[in-house]
Amino acid sequence: MKHILKKVVLLLALFLAATLVSADESRPPNIIFIMADDQGYGDASSYNPESKIPTPGIDRIAKEGIRFTDAHSGSAVCTPTRYGLITGRYSWRSRLQRGVLETGGSQDDTLISKDLLTVPALLKQHGYQTALVGKWHLGYRYEFPKGSGGLTTITTKKPYGTFKVRAAPVGSKIIGSPVEFGFDEFHGFHHARDMHSWSTNDTVTETIPLDQVIARSTRESIGFIERQVKSDTPFFLYLALGSPHTPIVPSDAWVGKSGITPYADFVMETDHATVEILNALDRRGIADDTLIFFTADNGCSPAANIPQLKEKGHDPSYSLRGHKADAWDGGHRVPYVVRWPKVITAGRVSDEVICHTNLMATCAEILGVELPESAGVDSFSILPVLRGDKAAEPTHPYVIHHSISGRFAIRKGDWKFIACKGSGGWSRGDDGKASQLYTMAKDRKESNNLVTAKPEVIAELTRLLETAVADGRSTPGPKLENDVEVAIWKDEQGKTAPRQMAPSQKKGKKNTKESRPAIRANAP
Repeated sequence: MKHILKKVVLLLALFLAATLVSADESRPPNIIFIMADDQGYGDASSYNPESKIPTPGIDRIAKEGIRFTDAHSGSAVCTPTRYGLITGRYSWRSRLQRGVLETGGSQDDTLISKDLLTVPALLKQHGYQTALVGKWHLGYRYEFPKGSGGLTTITTKKPYGTFKVRAAPVGSKIIGSPVEFGFDEFHGFHHARDMHSWSTNDTVTETIPLDQVIARSTRESIGFIERQVKSDTPFFLYLALGSPHTPIVPSDAWVGKSGITPYADFVMETDHATVEILNALDRRGIADDTLIFFTADNGCSPAANIPQLKEKGHDPSYSLRGHKADAWDGGHRVPYVVRWPKVITAGRVSDEVICHTNLMATCAEILGVELPESAGVDSFSILPVLRGDKAAEPTHPYVIHHSISGRFAIRKGDWKFIACKGSGGWSRGDDGKASQLYTMAKDRKESNNLVTAKPEVIAELTRLLETAVADGRSTPGPKLENDVEVAIWKDEQGKTAPRQMAPSQKKGKKNTKESRPAIRANAP
């Protein structure tokens, strides 16, 4: 009898173990998306062999995962890139046709429509706990406490500079907080001009020193991870660092660490946040079950004092033309490294042309779900690339770029067409031609304009660009409307050139392409 009982207990134990393993394998991964602010393509050592800035955090993800060499932000500036990341939709489909959101304290409304599906909302629908730590910059309004006087300016003096940044009074309520768009938790600030205003969910809770924002963001992120480890649900953490964007304020422990400039010190401190996140995953034993990204929202800003960095032998745009704000690649080609030990073979490098808008479709394929036809309209899954699948076609049929002034560019394969002369941003210089065409594999510096030599390529890329605008999407599916009329062609003053407008957008008509490709139900 005892022998039989032992066998029953053993079989029961094996059954339970098998059940647990099966449940663990079916559980989707934790997802951490770390985005630096204004960090150049060439700042990370793994992207620039001549870099003078140590970046062990980024380099570790690259070594243990995959490094994308041709990844792009959706725009060359902040707000539109973050919009595209969160919604899977290019920001120029919204009311924001140029520049970034400017907060007046109580005048700014959110850029994301309430009926638009977001990445955190999608993940939350499928059991994820979601959090944003750091910078939002997609619009919200403050309701100030009575008698508070509203925003105030705080002056911070450092040996390397004086900085003036506004602060909302503690107790101010936030209308349009990230918690209204799919995040269970928000710990952070709106953008650089009111960085002192540290908020929790929908309330300003603290006035924080500028040089403590990275450390605070790191602690809040690790705290969120620690809380989730105790539960049985996967989590999504979007760590949107506000650095190395201005104000360039490395904390005392990091001042002088690079031996180059305060910006280089700030990049090192920014990278250290990634080191701390990786260490937290190791301590908790969940690294294998966590998909982690590191990237930047656009290229390096001139505020970093690029000439001074170059004098020290460091080029933050490494081999690329331009910088933040530009349609040239220095404005929007960014570092992009991904680690997921259960899926990604360590040490891989991919030359796929991808875009930040891909996060939505990638999450959907990981979950094994179909997106609604109106969601993620510019999002293509990179899961096959992460797995190392051999594909006959590129992930993105084409990627559309956008400069700070609203100038368009499009990349398809090796060809890049820019629908304006010059940078379309802050960089000076042009060859006098009204538009530009480059072969990026041979001409990363975008110095040999082939616009007059390849009319058939220009015609094809122009058609694709105009179709993407007219259809309200670049993914297969029904035609949709953009939020406003979108002008591709602009004169030198930024005004619309009517004769070159794309066709008007109409709802209800189907693309000639098939509907969105089916997503495998058992995707890892």
